[in-house]
Amino acid sequence: MTVREPAKHPGAARVGIGGPVGSGKTALLEQLIPRFIRRGTSIAVVTNDIATKEDAERVRRSGLIAPERVLAVETGACPHTAIREDPTLNMQAADLLDRRFEPLDLVLIESGGDNLASTFSLDLVDYWMFVIDVAGGGDIPRKRGPGVIQCDLLVVNKIDLAPYVRVDLERMMREASEVRGGRPILATNCATGEGVDDVVRVLARDVLFDE
Repeated sequence: MTVREPAKHPGAARVGIGGPVGSGKTALLEQLIPRFIRRGTSIAVVTNDIATKEDAERVRRSGLIAPERVLAVETGACPHTAIREDPTLNMQAADLLDRRFEPLDLVLIESGGDNLASTFSLDLVDYWMFVIDVAGGGDIPRKRGPGVIQCDLLVVNKIDLAPYVRVDLERMMREASEVRGGRPILATNCATGEGVDDVVRVLARDVLFDE
């Protein structure tokens, strides 16, 4: 059995949000932010893109969080490089947010879009989620991508689209559970917020330890 090493950073808990392009990572982020703020959680955000700050600007413009609590990392290469092989830029961004807004409870680190192989270094995050979407195909779990299998929490998003893309959602969820050995999976529609409260409860329990 693999034993997790203790976090090597001070300050806030750090949670990664990864997944393929278009799966709904930023939409999930935008649903999580107000829910944590309503809980009294002091929160900040780091976004990753290859050569732009588009995701960060979207979150800043949303009005959901003070713009200064959102930092952008331009990876300049494959996004997973900056969250796995060399997460230095993201670690520096999270450290900076910790110093600016002490005491900070939670930093959400959204990765740039990547394929099913994207994973987070445990030097960077304490816990990470991987977001896939129904429109990407019901066979995604069967492809056994490292992101799907290794993440702490798998989020199956856009469940409302299942009838329109001919995906058997029940089967997709069952196969996801099988490849993950029963580790946590949640279904969401981040456009409406359906299922996001369950994500918050899991993070509150397993990361913030306040439930």
